[in-house]
Amino acid sequence: MTGWLEQMVEVIADRGRELLGRRGDAGAQTSTAQLCRTLLKGQGEASGIALAREILSRFQAMDADQRLEFFRLLARDFGPDLATMQTAMARYAKTEAAADLARLAVAVEPPRQELFRRLNMAPCGTVALVALRGELLRQLKAEPELKAVDVDLRHLLSSWFNRGFLRLQRIDWNSPAQTLEKLINYESVHAIHGWDDLRRRLMPDRRCFAFTHPAMPGEPLIFVEVALVQGVSDSVGELLDPDSPVLDAARADTAVFYSINNTQLGLRGISFGNFLIKQVLTELRAELPELATFVTLSPMPRFAESVRAAAAGQLQDLSRAQLAGLIEDHGDALRAASGEDDPVAGLLRPLAARGGAGEVLRAPLGSIALAYLQLRDERGHMLDPVAGFHLANGARLERINAFADPSAERQHASFGCMVNYLYDPDEVEANHEAFVASGRVALSKPLARLQRQASGTAEA
Repeated sequence: MTGWLEQMVEVIADRGRELLGRRGDAGAQTSTAQLCRTLLKGQGEASGIALAREILSRFQAMDADQRLEFFRLLARDFGPDLATMQTAMARYAKTEAAADLARLAVAVEPPRQELFRRLNMAPCGTVALVALRGELLRQLKAEPELKAVDVDLRHLLSSWFNRGFLRLQRIDWNSPAQTLEKLINYESVHAIHGWDDLRRRLMPDRRCFAFTHPAMPGEPLIFVEVALVQGVSDSVGELLDPDSPVLDAARADTAVFYSINNTQLGLRGISFGNFLIKQVLTELRAELPELATFVTLSPMPRFAESVRAAAAGQLQDLSRAQLAGLIEDHGDALRAASGEDDPVAGLLRPLAARGGAGEVLRAPLGSIALAYLQLRDERGHMLDPVAGFHLANGARLERINAFADPSAERQHASFGCMVNYLYDPDEVEANHEAFVASGRVALSKPLARLQRQASGTAEA
Protein backbone atom coordinates (compact mmCIF):
# COMPACT_ATOMS: atom_id res chain seq x y z
CA MET A 1 0.00 0.00 0.00
CA THR A 2 2.74 2.43 0.92
CA GLY A 3 4.55 1.76 -2.37
CA TRP A 4 1.38 2.46 -4.34
CA LEU A 5 0.87 5.73 -2.50
CA GLU A 6 4.46 6.79 -3.11
CA GLN A 7 4.02 6.08 -6.83
CA MET A 8 0.86 8.19 -6.86
CA VAL A 9 2.68 11.07 -5.14
CA GLU A 10 5.46 10.80 -7.72
CA VAL A 11 2.91 11.07 -10.53
CA ILE A 12 1.36 14.14 -8.89
CA ALA A 13 4.82 15.67 -8.44
CA ASP A 14 5.65 15.09 -12.11
CA ARG A 15 2.44 16.81 -13.20
CA GLY A 16 3.13 19.63 -10.80
CA ARG A 17 6.61 20.02 -12.26
CA GLU A 18 5.11 20.42 -15.72
CA LEU A 19 2.85 23.15 -14.36
CA LEU A 20 5.76 24.89 -12.65
CA GLY A 21 7.75 24.69 -15.86
CA ARG A 22 5.03 26.47 -17.77
CA ARG A 23 4.88 29.16 -15.08
CA GLY A 24 8.67 29.42 -14.79
CA ASP A 25 8.61 28.95 -10.99
CA ALA A 26 11.25 26.24 -10.62
CA GLY A 27 13.88 26.81 -13.26
CA ALA A 28 17.59 26.39 -12.67
CA GLN A 29 17.91 30.17 -12.40
CA THR A 30 15.47 30.28 -9.46
CA SER A 31 17.27 30.28 -6.10
CA THR A 32 16.48 27.70 -3.44
CA ALA A 33 15.44 30.53 -1.12
CA GLN A 34 12.88 31.72 -3.68
CA LEU A 35 11.60 28.16 -4.14
CA CYS A 36 11.02 27.96 -0.37
CA ARG A 37 9.08 31.25 -0.38
CA THR A 38 7.02 30.10 -3.35
CA LEU A 39 6.25 26.81 -1.61
CA LEU A 40 5.00 28.69 1.47
CA LYS A 41 2.75 30.95 -0.63
CA GLY A 42 1.43 28.26 -2.97
CA GLN A 43 -2.03 26.71 -2.80
CA GLY A 44 -1.98 23.98 -5.45
CA GLU A 45 -1.30 20.44 -4.24
CA ALA A 46 0.46 19.20 -7.37
CA SER A 47 2.72 22.23 -7.69
CA GLY A 48 3.41 22.14 -3.94
CA ILE A 49 4.54 18.50 -4.07
CA ALA A 50 6.72 19.28 -7.10
CA LEU A 51 8.31 22.27 -5.37
CA ALA A 52 8.93 20.25 -2.21
CA ARG A 53 10.62 17.52 -4.24
CA GLU A 54 12.75 20.06 -6.08
CA ILE A 55 13.93 21.75 -2.84
CA LEU A 56 14.82 18.44 -1.18
CA SER A 57 16.59 17.25 -4.33
CA ARG A 58 18.65 20.42 -4.39
CA PHE A 59 19.54 19.99 -0.72
CA GLN A 60 20.70 16.41 -1.32
CA ALA A 61 22.93 17.63 -4.16
CA MET A 62 24.54 20.38 -2.04
CA ASP A 63 28.04 20.08 -0.62
CA ALA A 64 28.72 20.70 3.10
CA ASP A 65 29.23 24.46 2.72
CA GLN A 66 26.07 24.89 0.65
CA ARG A 67 24.04 22.92 3.19
CA LEU A 68 25.37 25.11 5.99
CA GLU A 69 24.29 28.21 4.05
CA PHE A 70 20.84 26.66 3.54
CA PHE A 71 20.51 26.15 7.32
CA ARG A 72 21.59 29.74 7.90
CA LEU A 73 18.93 30.84 5.45
CA LEU A 74 16.28 28.94 7.43
CA ALA A 75 17.48 30.52 10.68
CA ARG A 76 17.72 34.04 9.28
CA ASP A 77 14.80 34.41 6.87
CA PHE A 78 12.17 31.93 8.05
CA GLY A 79 11.85 32.76 11.74
CA PRO A 80 8.83 34.45 13.35
CA ASP A 81 8.19 38.14 12.71
CA LEU A 82 8.85 40.02 15.95
CA ALA A 83 6.56 42.96 15.18
CA THR A 84 3.64 40.68 14.30
CA MET A 85 4.21 38.70 17.50
CA GLN A 86 4.27 41.81 19.66
CA THR A 87 1.08 43.15 18.08
CA ALA A 88 -0.72 39.84 18.55
CA MET A 89 0.54 39.53 22.11
CA ALA A 90 -0.59 43.05 23.02
CA ARG A 91 -4.04 42.45 21.51
CA TYR A 92 -4.53 39.19 23.38
CA ALA A 93 -3.31 40.73 26.65
CA LYS A 94 -6.01 43.36 26.22
CA THR A 95 -8.93 41.15 25.13
CA GLU A 96 -8.08 37.60 26.32
CA ALA A 97 -10.36 36.49 23.50
CA ALA A 98 -10.04 32.99 22.05
CA ALA A 99 -9.77 34.40 18.53
CA ASP A 100 -6.88 36.63 19.55
CA LEU A 101 -5.17 33.72 21.27
CA ALA A 102 -5.42 31.80 18.00
CA ARG A 103 -3.88 34.75 16.14
CA LEU A 104 -1.05 34.87 18.69
CA ALA A 105 -0.38 31.17 18.20
CA VAL A 106 -0.11 31.68 14.45
CA ALA A 107 2.19 34.69 14.90
CA VAL A 108 4.52 32.83 17.26
CA GLU A 109 5.00 29.85 14.99
CA PRO A 110 8.05 30.31 12.73
CA PRO A 111 7.28 30.08 8.98
CA ARG A 112 9.96 27.38 8.68
CA GLN A 113 7.68 24.99 10.59
CA GLU A 114 5.10 25.30 7.85
CA LEU A 115 7.90 25.03 5.29
CA PHE A 116 8.97 21.70 6.83
CA ARG A 117 5.37 20.49 6.77
CA ARG A 118 5.11 21.29 3.08
CA LEU A 119 8.48 19.72 2.32
CA ASN A 120 7.13 16.58 3.97
CA MET A 121 4.59 16.34 1.09
CA ALA A 122 7.37 15.33 -1.32
CA PRO A 123 7.79 11.66 -2.19
CA CYS A 124 9.81 10.15 0.68
CA GLY A 125 9.72 13.59 2.27
CA THR A 126 9.84 12.28 5.84
CA VAL A 127 12.95 10.23 5.07
CA ALA A 128 14.58 13.29 3.52
CA LEU A 129 13.74 15.51 6.50
CA VAL A 130 15.14 12.98 8.97
CA ALA A 131 18.36 12.95 6.95
CA LEU A 132 18.30 16.75 6.77
CA ARG A 133 18.11 16.99 10.55
CA GLY A 134 21.00 14.54 10.85
CA GLU A 135 23.11 16.93 8.80
CA LEU A 136 21.86 19.87 10.89
CA LEU A 137 22.91 18.16 14.14
CA ARG A 138 26.43 17.76 12.77
CA GLN A 139 26.61 21.55 12.32
CA LEU A 140 25.13 22.65 15.66
CA LYS A 141 28.27 22.64 17.77
CA ALA A 142 30.08 24.98 15.39
CA GLU A 143 26.96 26.98 14.50
CA PRO A 144 24.86 27.39 17.69
CA GLU A 145 22.63 29.99 16.02
CA LEU A 146 21.07 27.09 14.10
CA LYS A 147 19.56 25.76 17.34
CA ALA A 148 16.25 27.48 16.60
CA VAL A 149 15.99 25.56 13.31
CA ASP A 150 16.61 22.30 15.14
CA VAL A 151 14.00 23.12 17.78
CA ASP A 152 11.36 23.57 15.07
CA LEU A 153 12.31 20.45 13.14
CA ARG A 154 12.56 18.36 16.28
CA HIS A 155 9.11 19.60 17.35
CA LEU A 156 7.57 18.35 14.12
CA LEU A 157 9.46 15.05 14.07
CA SER A 158 8.38 14.39 17.67
CA SER A 159 4.78 14.62 16.49
CA TRP A 160 5.29 12.57 13.35
CA PHE A 161 7.19 9.85 15.23
CA ASN A 162 5.06 9.65 18.35
CA ARG A 163 4.35 6.23 19.81
CA GLY A 164 0.96 5.96 18.12
CA PHE A 165 2.59 5.72 14.68
CA LEU A 166 5.28 3.21 15.61
CA ARG A 167 4.92 -0.50 14.94
CA LEU A 168 6.72 -3.24 16.84
CA GLN A 169 8.29 -5.79 14.51
CA ARG A 170 10.06 -9.00 15.46
CA ILE A 171 13.08 -9.65 13.27
CA ASP A 172 14.22 -13.23 12.70
CA TRP A 173 16.24 -15.16 10.16
CA ASN A 174 13.23 -15.26 7.81
CA SER A 175 12.92 -11.46 7.70
CA PRO A 176 13.75 -9.76 4.38
CA ALA A 177 17.45 -9.77 3.53
CA GLN A 178 17.41 -5.97 3.26
CA THR A 179 16.25 -5.71 6.88
CA LEU A 180 18.85 -8.20 8.08
CA GLU A 181 21.59 -6.32 6.28
CA LYS A 182 20.51 -3.13 8.02
CA LEU A 183 20.90 -4.85 11.40
CA ILE A 184 24.50 -5.61 10.52
CA ASN A 185 25.14 -2.05 9.37
CA TYR A 186 23.36 -0.30 12.25
CA GLU A 187 24.65 -2.39 15.16
CA SER A 188 26.89 0.02 17.08
CA VAL A 189 27.12 -1.58 20.53
CA HIS A 190 28.44 -5.04 19.65
CA ALA A 191 29.49 -5.26 15.99
CA ILE A 192 27.98 -8.09 13.97
CA HIS A 193 30.75 -9.87 12.11
CA GLY A 194 28.97 -11.11 9.03
CA TRP A 195 26.01 -13.36 8.34
CA ASP A 196 27.06 -16.30 10.53
CA ASP A 197 27.31 -14.00 13.53
CA LEU A 198 23.90 -12.53 12.74
CA ARG A 199 22.38 -15.98 12.34
CA ARG A 200 23.48 -16.93 15.88
CA ARG A 201 21.90 -13.75 17.24
CA LEU A 202 18.60 -14.79 15.68
CA MET A 203 18.57 -18.40 16.91
CA PRO A 204 15.60 -19.70 18.98
CA ASP A 205 17.21 -18.57 22.26
CA ARG A 206 17.59 -15.02 20.94
CA ARG A 207 15.09 -12.33 20.07
CA CYS A 208 15.35 -9.10 18.09
CA PHE A 209 12.61 -6.46 18.02
CA ALA A 210 12.45 -3.14 16.20
CA PHE A 211 10.18 -0.12 15.92
CA THR A 212 9.27 0.89 12.37
CA HIS A 213 7.24 3.82 10.99
CA PRO A 214 4.80 3.86 8.04
CA ALA A 215 6.71 6.70 6.39
CA MET A 216 9.97 4.69 6.50
CA PRO A 217 8.92 1.11 5.62
CA GLY A 218 11.58 -1.55 6.08
CA GLU A 219 13.74 0.82 8.10
CA PRO A 220 14.26 -0.09 11.78
CA LEU A 221 14.32 3.15 13.77
CA ILE A 222 15.55 1.46 16.93
CA PHE A 223 16.11 -2.20 17.70
CA VAL A 224 16.93 -4.30 20.73
CA GLU A 225 18.68 -7.67 20.89
CA VAL A 226 17.70 -10.08 23.65
CA ALA A 227 19.32 -13.29 24.92
CA LEU A 228 17.19 -15.91 26.66
CA VAL A 229 19.40 -17.53 29.29
CA GLN A 230 19.47 -19.14 32.72
CA GLY A 231 20.59 -16.69 35.39
CA VAL A 232 21.74 -13.10 35.03
CA SER A 233 24.64 -12.74 32.60
CA ASP A 234 27.70 -10.84 33.85
CA SER A 235 29.82 -11.19 30.73
CA VAL A 236 28.96 -10.30 27.18
CA GLY A 237 31.31 -12.90 25.73
CA GLU A 238 28.95 -15.77 26.47
CA LEU A 239 26.12 -13.93 24.74
CA LEU A 240 28.09 -13.05 21.61
CA ASP A 241 29.96 -16.34 21.14
CA PRO A 242 28.82 -17.61 17.71
CA ASP A 243 29.65 -21.19 18.77
CA SER A 244 27.73 -21.14 22.05
CA PRO A 245 25.13 -23.90 22.48
CA VAL A 246 21.54 -22.96 21.72
CA LEU A 247 19.28 -23.11 24.76
CA ASP A 248 15.69 -24.30 24.57
CA ALA A 249 13.84 -21.02 25.04
CA ALA A 250 11.27 -22.75 27.24
CA ARG A 251 14.02 -23.48 29.79
CA ALA A 252 15.18 -19.86 30.04
CA ASP A 253 14.36 -17.92 33.20
CA THR A 254 16.06 -14.64 32.29
CA ALA A 255 15.88 -12.24 29.35
CA VAL A 256 19.02 -10.15 28.88
CA PHE A 257 18.71 -6.98 26.78
CA TYR A 258 22.30 -6.75 25.59
CA SER A 259 22.18 -4.28 22.71
CA ILE A 260 19.92 -1.29 21.99
CA ASN A 261 20.59 0.73 18.85
CA ASN A 262 19.10 3.97 17.57
CA THR A 263 19.63 3.91 13.83
CA GLN A 264 18.73 7.44 12.69
CA LEU A 265 20.91 10.41 13.68
CA GLY A 266 18.11 12.70 12.53
CA LEU A 267 15.83 11.29 15.26
CA ARG A 268 18.30 11.84 18.08
CA GLY A 269 16.59 13.29 21.14
CA ILE A 270 13.20 11.92 20.07
CA SER A 271 12.89 9.16 22.62
CA PHE A 272 10.96 6.01 21.92
CA GLY A 273 13.47 3.54 23.34
CA ASN A 274 11.57 3.45 26.63
CA PHE A 275 8.42 2.35 24.81
CA LEU A 276 10.40 -0.31 22.95
CA ILE A 277 11.82 -1.93 26.10
CA LYS A 278 8.49 -1.96 27.90
CA GLN A 279 6.60 -3.37 24.93
CA VAL A 280 9.25 -6.03 24.30
CA LEU A 281 9.06 -6.97 27.98
CA THR A 282 5.30 -7.40 27.60
CA GLU A 283 5.74 -9.48 24.44
CA LEU A 284 8.29 -11.77 26.09
CA ARG A 285 6.15 -12.31 29.19
CA ALA A 286 3.22 -13.28 27.00
CA GLU A 287 5.29 -15.65 24.85
CA LEU A 288 7.41 -17.18 27.63
CA PRO A 289 5.60 -17.07 31.00
CA GLU A 290 8.51 -18.84 32.71
CA LEU A 291 10.71 -15.78 32.30
CA ALA A 292 11.11 -14.27 35.76
CA THR A 293 13.96 -11.78 35.34
CA PHE A 294 14.46 -9.00 32.80
CA VAL A 295 17.84 -7.27 32.85
CA THR A 296 20.18 -5.42 30.57
CA LEU A 297 23.90 -5.92 30.12
CA SER A 298 24.80 -2.34 29.33
CA PRO A 299 27.98 -0.43 28.46
CA MET A 300 29.37 2.57 30.36
CA PRO A 301 30.53 4.69 27.43
CA ARG A 302 32.12 7.55 29.41
CA PHE A 303 33.42 5.71 32.47
CA ALA A 304 37.11 5.55 31.62
CA GLU A 305 37.13 9.14 30.38
CA SER A 306 35.51 10.30 33.63
CA VAL A 307 37.88 8.34 35.87
CA ARG A 308 40.90 9.80 34.08
CA ALA A 309 39.39 13.28 34.37
CA ALA A 310 38.76 12.80 38.11
CA ALA A 311 42.34 11.61 38.61
CA ALA A 312 43.55 14.77 36.85
CA GLY A 313 41.29 16.99 38.97
CA GLN A 314 39.16 17.89 35.95
CA LEU A 315 35.81 16.36 36.90
CA GLN A 316 33.56 18.80 38.74
CA ASP A 317 31.56 16.31 40.81
CA LEU A 318 34.28 13.74 41.54
CA SER A 319 37.61 15.12 42.78
CA ARG A 320 40.86 13.21 42.93
CA ALA A 321 40.54 13.16 46.74
CA GLN A 322 37.06 11.64 46.48
CA LEU A 323 38.35 9.11 43.96
CA ALA A 324 41.11 8.15 46.40
CA GLY A 325 38.53 7.84 49.18
CA LEU A 326 36.45 5.41 47.14
CA ILE A 327 39.38 3.02 46.79
CA GLU A 328 40.96 3.64 50.19
CA ASP A 329 40.11 0.15 51.47
CA HIS A 330 41.96 -1.34 48.50
CA GLY A 331 45.01 0.91 48.69
CA ASP A 332 47.46 -1.68 50.04
CA ALA A 333 46.56 -4.21 47.35
CA LEU A 334 46.80 -1.60 44.59
CA ARG A 335 50.18 -0.35 45.83
CA ALA A 336 51.51 -3.90 46.02
CA ALA A 337 50.26 -4.78 42.53
CA SER A 338 51.43 -1.60 40.82
CA GLY A 339 54.50 -0.45 42.74
CA GLU A 340 52.92 3.00 43.06
CA ASP A 341 52.70 4.77 46.44
CA ASP A 342 49.58 6.70 45.50
CA PRO A 343 46.46 4.46 45.29
CA VAL A 344 44.97 6.44 42.37
CA ALA A 345 48.15 5.95 40.37
CA GLY A 346 48.11 2.35 41.57
CA LEU A 347 44.70 1.98 39.96
CA LEU A 348 45.41 3.76 36.69
CA ARG A 349 48.72 2.12 35.91
CA PRO A 350 47.44 -1.48 35.62
CA LEU A 351 44.29 -0.22 33.90
CA ALA A 352 46.43 1.44 31.26
CA ALA A 353 48.23 -1.87 30.80
CA ARG A 354 44.84 -3.52 30.03
CA GLY A 355 45.04 -6.71 31.95
CA GLY A 356 47.61 -6.00 34.62
CA ALA A 357 46.77 -6.69 38.28
CA GLY A 358 43.69 -8.73 37.35
CA GLU A 359 41.37 -9.39 40.28
CA VAL A 360 42.95 -6.63 42.36
CA LEU A 361 41.06 -4.12 40.22
CA ARG A 362 37.61 -5.70 40.45
CA ALA A 363 36.49 -4.29 43.81
CA PRO A 364 37.88 -0.75 43.41
CA LEU A 365 36.42 -0.49 39.93
CA GLY A 366 33.04 -1.51 41.32
CA SER A 367 33.18 1.17 44.03
CA ILE A 368 34.14 3.90 41.56
CA ALA A 369 31.54 2.77 39.02
CA LEU A 370 28.77 2.88 41.62
CA ALA A 371 29.60 6.50 42.40
CA TYR A 372 30.04 7.41 38.72
CA LEU A 373 26.68 5.95 37.70
CA GLN A 374 24.93 8.41 40.02
CA LEU A 375 26.80 11.56 38.96
CA ARG A 376 25.02 14.38 37.14
CA ASP A 377 26.41 17.08 34.88
CA GLU A 378 25.91 20.83 35.22
CA ARG A 379 22.50 20.58 33.50
CA GLY A 380 21.30 17.97 35.98
CA HIS A 381 21.51 15.12 33.46
CA MET A 382 23.09 11.81 34.40
CA LEU A 383 26.74 11.84 33.44
CA ASP A 384 26.38 8.36 32.02
CA PRO A 385 23.74 8.55 29.25
CA VAL A 386 22.94 4.83 29.38
CA ALA A 387 22.33 5.03 33.13
CA GLY A 388 20.11 8.06 32.59
CA PHE A 389 18.06 6.19 30.01
CA HIS A 390 17.44 3.04 32.06
CA LEU A 391 16.98 4.71 35.44
CA ALA A 392 14.48 7.17 33.98
CA ASN A 393 12.61 4.20 32.55
CA GLY A 394 12.22 2.72 36.04
CA ALA A 395 15.02 0.17 36.03
CA ARG A 396 17.02 -0.71 39.13
CA LEU A 397 20.81 -0.54 39.22
CA GLU A 398 21.35 -4.22 39.90
CA ARG A 399 24.98 -5.19 39.44
CA ILE A 400 28.29 -3.79 38.21
CA ASN A 401 30.44 -6.26 36.28
CA ALA A 402 34.17 -5.61 35.97
CA PHE A 403 35.90 -7.30 33.01
CA ALA A 404 32.53 -8.03 31.37
CA ASP A 405 33.70 -7.03 27.89
CA PRO A 406 37.35 -7.60 26.94
CA SER A 407 37.04 -5.96 23.52
CA ALA A 408 39.54 -3.20 22.76
CA GLU A 409 36.74 -0.67 22.24
CA ARG A 410 35.14 -1.37 25.61
CA GLN A 411 38.50 -1.53 27.39
CA HIS A 412 39.23 1.97 26.13
CA ALA A 413 35.77 3.35 26.96
CA SER A 414 35.01 1.67 30.27
CA PHE A 415 37.94 -0.58 31.31
CA GLY A 416 35.67 -3.45 30.22
CA CYS A 417 33.02 -2.72 32.87
CA MET A 418 29.32 -3.29 32.15
CA VAL A 419 26.13 -2.91 34.16
CA ASN A 420 23.01 -4.97 34.78
CA TYR A 421 19.89 -2.79 35.03
CA LEU A 422 16.91 -4.81 36.23
CA TYR A 423 13.36 -4.16 35.02
CA ASP A 424 10.97 -5.47 37.64
CA PRO A 425 7.43 -5.02 36.26
CA ASP A 426 6.12 -4.52 39.80
CA GLU A 427 8.61 -1.75 40.59
CA VAL A 428 9.17 0.06 37.29
CA GLU A 429 6.58 2.78 37.80
CA ALA A 430 7.58 3.52 41.41
CA ASN A 431 11.27 3.64 40.45
CA HIS A 432 10.50 5.95 37.55
CA GLU A 433 8.49 8.35 39.69
CA ALA A 434 11.16 8.45 42.42
CA PHE A 435 13.92 9.11 39.89
CA VAL A 436 12.03 11.85 38.05
CA ALA A 437 10.67 13.54 41.17
CA SER A 438 13.72 13.45 43.45
CA GLY A 439 16.58 11.90 41.49
CA ARG A 440 16.58 8.79 43.69
CA VAL A 441 18.42 5.90 42.07
CA ALA A 442 16.96 2.47 42.82
CA LEU A 443 19.75 0.12 43.95
CA SER A 444 19.87 -3.62 44.54
CA LYS A 445 20.55 -4.67 48.12
CA PRO A 446 24.25 -5.52 47.48
CA LEU A 447 24.86 -2.16 45.81
CA ALA A 448 22.95 -0.29 48.52
CA ARG A 449 25.18 -2.01 51.09
CA LEU A 450 28.31 -1.06 49.13
CA GLN A 451 27.13 2.53 48.98
CA ARG A 452 26.57 2.67 52.74
CA GLN A 453 30.05 1.31 53.29
CA ALA A 454 31.52 3.89 50.94
CA SER A 455 29.78 6.71 52.80
CA GLY A 456 30.85 5.38 56.19
CA THR A 457 27.34 4.52 57.35
CA ALA A 458 27.49 0.77 57.09
CA GLU A 459 26.22 -1.11 60.08
CA ALA A 460 28.90 -2.66 62.28
